[in-house]
Amino acid sequence: MTANVWDIVRYFRHYRVMAFWSLLGAIAFELIDLLVPYAVGQIINVLSGRSLDSETAHIVTLLSSIVGQPINPIFSLIVLSILIFVVTVIRAPLQVWIANNFHWQIALNTRRDQTQKSVAKILSLPLDFYDENNPGRIAGRVARGLDNHMWSYPEIAGQFIPKIARIIGIFMIILAITWWISAFFLISFLLVLLMSLQKLKELTEIEARLEIYQENTESRTSEIITNIKTVKAFANEAKEYKRQSDRLDREAKVSLWGIHIGYVRLGMARDTVLEACQFLVFGAALFATFGGKMSIGHFITIVTLASMAYSEVKPICLLAEIFARRYASMIRFHEFMKQPIGQDAALAITHNQYPQYHFDGKVEFRHLTFGYDRDRPVLADVQFTINPYETVALVGRSGSGKSTLVKLLFRYFEPTGGQILIDGEDIASLDITGYRKRLAIVHQEVDIFNGTLMDNLTYGNPNATLAEVKEACAIASVDDFLHLLPNGYSTIVGERGMRLSGGQRQRLGIARALLVNPDILVFDEATSSLDYESERSIQLAMRRIQGTRTTIIIAHRLSTVREADKIVVIDQGKIVEIGSHQQLLNQGGIYQRLHSLQESGELM
Repeated sequence: MTANVWDIVRYFRHYRVMAFWSLLGAIAFELIDLLVPYAVGQIINVLSGRSLDSETAHIVTLLSSIVGQPINPIFSLIVLSILIFVVTVIRAPLQVWIANNFHWQIALNTRRDQTQKSVAKILSLPLDFYDENNPGRIAGRVARGLDNHMWSYPEIAGQFIPKIARIIGIFMIILAITWWISAFFLISFLLVLLMSLQKLKELTEIEARLEIYQENTESRTSEIITNIKTVKAFANEAKEYKRQSDRLDREAKVSLWGIHIGYVRLGMARDTVLEACQFLVFGAALFATFGGKMSIGHFITIVTLASMAYSEVKPICLLAEIFARRYASMIRFHEFMKQPIGQDAALAITHNQYPQYHFDGKVEFRHLTFGYDRDRPVLADVQFTINPYETVALVGRSGSGKSTLVKLLFRYFEPTGGQILIDGEDIASLDITGYRKRLAIVHQEVDIFNGTLMDNLTYGNPNATLAEVKEACAIASVDDFLHLLPNGYSTIVGERGMRLSGGQRQRLGIARALLVNPDILVFDEATSSLDYESERSIQLAMRRIQGTRTTIIIAHRLSTVREADKIVVIDQGKIVEIGSHQQLLNQGGIYQRLHSLQESGELM
């Protein structure tokens, strides 16, 4: 999904009322500040014996009538001095509060809101998005986008726009004094603006390409951290270091020569034009004053205002350059936020109220068809029934569709044809949160959070009692290694459970699944990567569970499924055999051949 600058503007729309008034206040302060050089010019006119401008004279006359004082040079100087005092001293604290405080309130509050939305987005995206994008890439894109939005708002709303308004105000004052200097003033600013915009457009395109390149670099760094054991096992530290160093060198070259030098050249051209234009305004005003066409006060006002205006152009351009540097990351953030959500996104993030289902555990697959690509079905007309409290094993070669069947059961995807029914009801009609709360799964790689053993055990049921935890741990054989942990249930297990062995993680996963007391429990290749001793422990735990609830086992190792009530053999997305272990051996089909290969020690 593409994004543009309007997405950046709409990013702050929830605070548009506060933004409008704070922006209006910031602009007002910038314009009020222009009264100082004007008042100074009027003071010089009074001191040199020249008359005040008609507008200023009217104000002095009005105040004179109010306070009952005669109009004279002293009174005029007092009025102009009071005006300068109000515009400078009185204005200073008010400007900080209105122009700075509210801008940062908007920026920080919006960052909080958008961070919540990005977390909600992460939780709502389909699983296949995470197959293509690793955590480092996603986290980097979101973090940079949020930070750059936060820092950009106070600069754009608090400085960039008010300074533009300030320059327009200066133009109007000069126009009121002399139109031909104001015309030159306007043309010079348009020239600098067009020159800057053209160059910034080129640099922004380079920034966008660099942003994608940096995401890939961060993605690889994340993969190195995730797979650090493999890196060290193959002694590839030097290889990975060189690869990342080369990428970082290329990034630095693009940043320096393609981007930074571009900004430097733009700054050189811009500053040269500005200084030349300021000198020309000074010269024009000087000769106009010398020729009697302009008062000394107006000369001081024009020269001072022109100096102020041209001095504002540089910070305005610098703010534009900073925004251009951040633009790519902000656009990438909005492209991420526009990613289509998964089929299961009906699950509301704040979905705390949901139906409390309880199922007997009868599961029916009726003419089920599914394909990640509609033209290449993974499952074709799958049809079988799992009875309540039955243990059913799904076996078959890799890629036959076993895990896809479970993904459909958990509603990670919607079938392209057919139905899945639980206790006679189509699962598509059930509340997804309430439905999933009655299921549990133990994957081949159990996901472990960096916290205590207890935190991980009770992840699915935070209200579980200690007695329930101990019972689940006893069934799952967690007790076998619990005494080896330094702090028992309070032991920190490390990132991704790095302090636990594969078998220990699997047993923790089983105990965690049991603690939610599911009606349907799925084991997805739960023993395929374990050693013999760990596999026997897991098989023992699975045997204890058998008959207590509907259980589905996906396994490559057929020794894991011998005691299943029913074995379903899937081949190329179709059901080819159904029966018990002995029945399938007697049939002499695919199952018997797979069994023979494993018994002989050959790979499937």
